[in-house]
Amino acid sequence: MRYLDPRADLTFKKIFGEHEDLVISLLNALLPLDDNHFVKEVNYIPVEMVPDNPLKKNSIVDVRCKDDQGRQFLVEMQMIWSEEFMQRVLFNASKAYVRQLDKHENYELLQPVYSLNLVNDIFAPDLPDYYHHYDMVNVLHTNKVIEGLHLIFVELPKFKPQSFSQRKMQVLWLRFLTEMGNVKKVPVEFMENPEVRKAVDILEESSYTEAQLNGYDRFWDIVRTERTYYSSARRHGIEEGRAEGRAEGRAEGRAEGRAEGRAEGRAEGRAEGELAGKLDMARKLKAAGVSNELIIQTSGLTKDQLDKIE
Repeated sequence: MRYLDPRADLTFKKIFGEHEDLVISLLNALLPLDDNHFVKEVNYIPVEMVPDNPLKKNSIVDVRCKDDQGRQFLVEMQMIWSEEFMQRVLFNASKAYVRQLDKHENYELLQPVYSLNLVNDIFAPDLPDYYHHYDMVNVLHTNKVIEGLHLIFVELPKFKPQSFSQRKMQVLWLRFLTEMGNVKKVPVEFMENPEVRKAVDILEESSYTEAQLNGYDRFWDIVRTERTYYSSARRHGIEEGRAEGRAEGRAEGRAEGRAEGRAEGRAEGRAEGELAGKLDMARKLKAAGVSNELIIQTSGLTKDQLDKIE
């Protein structure tokens, strides 16, 4: 039996955008919620229409829902990282937060917005963690938080279940997202959990129409094309940077060389001038009949230099 990849636009939306119990499980597993604030029930909020190219999403969110407390949850699967992605996430979360009220309502009614972003790319290579939680905090006292926006980014390629001690469901869902794309045999742990097993069943190829499967294949073609484009652009940028760096280095080297040459010339000129002055003084002292020993002591010249004076 063949299973589709859950990270594709088609399958991700079908699993988490059509089954409330599965998105609730995902949210409780991956969001920074304590036991008293777990999500219990949600209602889906309509999202914008998906464009032809699923990677050019602009302000599209894959899954948007609200729980019984009024908290909003935005869930997105991002296949390729781009520099503007964080700004887009902040924009979407802020827009959802602002839209809760009209001009006649009170700010006290505002509820938090959680943006959960699953990224199938590494965007923070300098950090060892795969889980990144951003809040609006006091810079000096980070325990002081302004409630409202919570941005969570998960770098899927960094996730290694054997290296961490996360909550069981967090491990299962992240394994599901990272392993089901090329699984030959479904892991036993997936089938033992009713929620993950339900998600596995949704991935069965036989559950989709031919048109849906064609769209699924087209999605991966676009991903490969975009990844090649970004890789090529990065390489081109690196090569340009190196060329510019070499040119700047040569220019700086020439400038530094000229500056050093001028400095050395001035130093050599001063030394030669000082020596000429000493020689002239020694010549006059010698003509006056002053002993060589006294001239050497007075002028600082060496015996060899003094002997060469005519």
